[in-house]
Amino acid sequence: MQLHRSAQLFLVAMLLSGCIGGSGSPSTTAPNTPPTSLPDASGSGHGSPTASAAATIEPVPSAALGAFSCDLPVVEDATVALANITNLRVGTHAGYDRVVFEFADGLPEITLDRAAPPFNHDASGLPIQVDGSSFLRLTMRGGTKQTADGTSSYSGPTDLDPAFAALVDVVEGGDFEAQSTWYLGLSKEACVRVLSLTDDGAPRLVIDLEH
Repeated sequence: MQLHRSAQLFLVAMLLSGCIGGSGSPSTTAPNTPPTSLPDASGSGHGSPTASAAATIEPVPSAALGAFSCDLPVVEDATVALANITNLRVGTHAGYDRVVFEFADGLPEITLDRAAPPFNHDASGLPIQVDGSSFLRLTMRGGTKQTADGTSSYSGPTDLDPAFAALVDVVEGGDFEAQSTWYLGLSKEACVRVLSLTDDGAPRLVIDLEH
């Protein structure tokens, strides 16, 4: 009888032991530690890529477009016999101002040279007022707004007053017998960069004036 009671007590003790430990050993809880993050490509170890640098708002550096030159005149050959002017634009950028002549089919022969007043209209001989203290004359042989059928390819302004840092005035000096003349009035004598663009979009003559 005493032996049977001892067996019962042993069985109860075993059952109680299983409820507490499950496998006969005390249960433990893993410490609540944050997971280790993988280092990013920059090696900073923050687990996410670092923010990229802010995009530059500067225009394309002048070195990528070619150097400015103070040696004038600048002469460029024509790509077509008759290049009708279709648009004229001006703009300013960091370090230079820009004049853009756009043409229908190709580029005319051009000469860009320094000039001094007084200025007169090519056909009428009437005086032309050009603002500025230094001046450039652009002569375009075959560059004209007069088309072969007697109409005009350009109806925009022929006297622009941008008042930029370098470029003060742009005035047409005449458009006669398929040759046009334009005067650029500058705030002071400036070096220039001339670009002939034919690969992307309409043919364009670009004149940059260094600040």
